[in-house]
Amino acid sequence: MTPPLRVAVVGCGNISGIYLKNLPTFKDIELVACADLEPTRAQEAARTHGIPKASSPQEILADDQVDLILNLTTPDAHASVALAALEAGKHVYNEKPLALELSDAQRMLELARAKGLRVGCAPDTFLGAGLQTCREILDSGIIGEPVATTAFMTVAGHESWHPNPAFYYQPGAGPMFDMGPYYLTALVSLLGPVRRVVGQARATFPERTITSQPRYGQKISVNTPTHVSGLFEFESGVQGSILTSFDIQATNLPWLEIYGSKGSLSLPDPNTFGGPVRLFKAAEKTWSEVLVRRPFGENSRGLGVADLAQAIRTGRPHRASGELAYHVLEVMHGFLESARQARHLEIQSRPSRPEALITAPATIGAL
Repeated sequence: MTPPLRVAVVGCGNISGIYLKNLPTFKDIELVACADLEPTRAQEAARTHGIPKASSPQEILADDQVDLILNLTTPDAHASVALAALEAGKHVYNEKPLALELSDAQRMLELARAKGLRVGCAPDTFLGAGLQTCREILDSGIIGEPVATTAFMTVAGHESWHPNPAFYYQPGAGPMFDMGPYYLTALVSLLGPVRRVVGQARATFPERTITSQPRYGQKISVNTPTHVSGLFEFESGVQGSILTSFDIQATNLPWLEIYGSKGSLSLPDPNTFGGPVRLFKAAEKTWSEVLVRRPFGENSRGLGVADLAQAIRTGRPHRASGELAYHVLEVMHGFLESARQARHLEIQSRPSRPEALITAPATIGAL
């Protein structure tokens, strides 16, 4: 067996903490370095998590002792950092979204293919216990032939709690690009690729007032849609609808549901790894909660990186792939562009449906 993949983290912001906590628990990974534009953040991350080296992003990219870059920079830097890493001969795993623009994401995948490298991308929540339990139910035929699905992500926005919420109201963010990847990745992993979309979008309030600290009272100009709804058709013929909004105060809507010819399936929050999972069987005329027994029910961010590392070492496809993330990015752009053009848009990409997580990446002490 080849040695563990040597992973370096670029970007030591808020999301990095859970990755840096989880990654050392996987046998296929050796966490060797971290970097940030602010050196003190990289140094603090290295001290806190016992990482051997804290460097600048440029030093990390030039380091021939690094095999894979875990790119946790802000979304506007995802493409430039990933492309630089690939040019340096390193595999890449990006936080979501893969890139802001489709053209940059396409360049990334083409460069990786040309150099024989791998690209992975969050979210990896679809590999968690909850959604993998749903995958098992769906594949077993318990709810029959899938007919339709719904997805709802509805909140009142981020300005009341986030310390720096302005980004969420700029292009490349909004509810679709911020949270859509979780919902769409979950559905594509369960139902296969999307064929076409139609969308509606609006920015309900042109300005937001921050009521959280430390920027209490500051105004945010809203420059991206904050309420996006869409219809989409899967290649299999399944019909879907989605609503993502920063403009809704409260609802009684589910996160995700799939409706089949013999029953219905209520899925957990796709931004988490666990349950609950609820099942309705037409023959029994009642909902019941499904016992979730599969692994990775806790916050397991980094699981997709571990799966990628194991896939590289064993020569199999990885599940949280760049191709899957590109497809989700194309679908999200499709909703906004469809709203602009007021017509259906065809989706060009067709990723393979990821394999179910039957054999989980080995964790330290698991074997």
